[in-house]
Amino acid sequence: MMTLNEREPDSYIARGPRYPWGGLFGGQIVAQSLGAAAATVDPAYGIHSLHAYFIRRGDADEPIRFDVDRLRNGRNFVTRAVVARQSRGAIFHMSASFHAEPTERYVLGSPFPDVPPPDGMANDSWISIFDRRYISEADGRATAWLRVPQAPADDPVLAAAALAYLSDDLATDAVVSQRQTADGVTGKHWESTSLDHAIWFHRPIASGDGAVCGNDWQLHDFHCEGVGTPRGLAIGQVYTPDGTHLATVAQEVLLRPVQAA
Repeated sequence: MMTLNEREPDSYIARGPRYPWGGLFGGQIVAQSLGAAAATVDPAYGIHSLHAYFIRRGDADEPIRFDVDRLRNGRNFVTRAVVARQSRGAIFHMSASFHAEPTERYVLGSPFPDVPPPDGMANDSWISIFDRRYISEADGRATAWLRVPQAPADDPVLAAAALAYLSDDLATDAVVSQRQTADGVTGKHWESTSLDHAIWFHRPIASGDGAVCGNDWQLHDFHCEGVGTPRGLAIGQVYTPDGTHLATVAQEVLLRPVQAA
């Protein structure tokens, strides 16, 4: 999925797998766009944040073109913009920032949740690309262990792309859960669509000594910060099994009532 074929300078072609709902998964487009942006950046600069908008539903039957705009090459920061396109037009837009100075000291602001370890829990992933051990979903909170087993352990770009892929899984669950709680109902009453997405990477995800591996388990813990009609906002924290804080994720979700059959 992360194979990006260069079509022309700063323009890449990639494809995605077929998903149960027939379209493309937002996390896939985020991950591929991040890979395209990183392909135009000196490896000395590591990804530190991205901000994106989902514009149109993607088509799994078509290739995707990723056009990169080199907005700025600075001494400490590099900025890129990426537009993902298919035959109907732009389906996704992302801005990404890369930083040359790694984080030397990071003070954890969000405490590591008290959750069971992933070993021994049942896998309930909805696609073979990643493993998932769902812990809970209730009252606006969704928590799960996630990992991409085939992600390289020591490739910082592909490790960041793996986290970006996984980061789109739980946000909608948290928002829908909060809406259901507010309505006092159970069961599926709302359908959700990702509107925009942001990730702040607090430290490199892959390292040569294997201290933080790109294919290891990640704990994703999402809370709904607020929900109305038709939008809700979720904030998520991503940790390693030893409690290292890897990233913060924010996503706004569009809610629509489930139509009766």
